Amino acid sequence: MDHGEFTSQIKQNEQTSASASQKFDSYVREGDSRYRVPYDKIKKAVFSDIDRKELIDIPHAARLQYRLMLLDPVIKARVDYTKARITVIYNPETADNYKEKMSLDDLVGILASQGVKVDRSKTENTDYDYRSEFYNYAYNPKRIREHPPYGYTDEEWKEMKQDWEKKAAEHEVAKLEKFHAFQDNYLLEHQDVADKVVEGYKPPKAEKASLAARLLGRKKKQAEKGFWFHGV
Repeated sequence: MDHGEFTSQIKQNEQTSASASQKFDSYVREGDSRYRVPYDKIKKAVFSDIDRKELIDIPHAARLQYRLMLLDPVIKARVDYTKARITVIYNPETADNYKEKMSLDDLVGILASQGVKVDRSKTENTDYDYRSEFYNYAYNPKRIREHPPYGYTDEEWKEMKQDWEKKAAEHEVAKLEKFHAFQDNYLLEHQDVADKVVEGYKPPKAEKASLAARLLGRKKKQAEKGFWFHGV
């Protein structure tokens, strides 16, 4: 093999490894940061018209849901006794990742071992995009899961949203100022802590209160100590 063929082979290997790394890349980029997402394309199985006698009751259905969630290939499971439906998001054998996998037959067999027989004709096994339907839904809740407040319609919420956001922003500023005032007051009363925590910190000068005011203030603070009960 001459130098040209050797160089060509190296480039081909690099392209192959690059495409393989893209194929198995488990990271997503958001802005300047990279986050690891363990799944990409997985499966969602919905078993309908389950015999409620096999689910027994709501507590047994909850225990079945818990046992399904203990399985490594299962990402999410829901056993709905009222609707007689079982929904399982799982990592199939065809998925392109390094996690534990299972087939639909395996899942049906596990349900059968728990005393629940499913009808294949009433089973939906569809593709499920983990990143867009699960990851983004969980990590970007405000812009994806926005709903009007309870008791308001979408139109009413659209009209009041701008004023509400303005008041919420003003409240956050006031809350932050109050917190900073608390910090200054605390460091003012605990100079030994201020010297250790904040290098070169000089708390604002406090106005000296009279002896009577200090005594009354101390008694008032002592009177405020204790537990507070609702309605008392």
